[in-house]
Amino acid sequence: MKSEEGLLELKEKTELMVDLAYSAIIYDNVKLAKEVYELEEFIDEKNKEIQKTIMEEIERREIDTDKALVLSRLARSTEAIADGALELADVELRDVELHPIIKESVRESDTTFTRVTVNNSSVFAGRKLSELRLASKTGMMVIAIRREKEWVCGPKGDFQIEKGDVLLAKGPAEAEMDFIKLARGKKRKI
Repeated sequence: MKSEEGLLELKEKTELMVDLAYSAIIYDNVKLAKEVYELEEFIDEKNKEIQKTIMEEIERREIDTDKALVLSRLARSTEAIADGALELADVELRDVELHPIIKESVRESDTTFTRVTVNNSSVFAGRKLSELRLASKTGMMVIAIRREKEWVCGPKGDFQIEKGDVLLAKGPAEAEMDFIKLARGKKRKI
């Protein structure tokens, strides 16, 4: 892994953490807050890997000291953002109440975030995202997938969903329950 590739992955996961943290607070969703905690552990490990890779690239003279310094600062800054997202998620986990006006203004928007685990009897299991056409058929768009400890942000159409995958999706509030039923195998037709 090159340090730039690692930084890109760090950036994607950190953006996801911020989205999840705000969503956890706004939609009063403890599960989303817990996902932020799991992602934070990933960010810490990835940051260590990137710092090590940067040092190795300096030794091999693949990058100069100035570029290494910039990359290292970017990695540390990204981790600071992730730590901020963790603090936001902690608000939800500690059950601190948001001001009602803030919650209401966000809830008036048409978009909701949801988290669901794919059951082995789900119509999603074993099928590619492009084949399912979830955004057009259900209204919900899969923004990230967690498979065991691995995360895929912004999965492409050729990504195949497997049982046990955790799907993070957003879409209209009225589409959320059908999406959850499909993922859990309680509804069989998209």
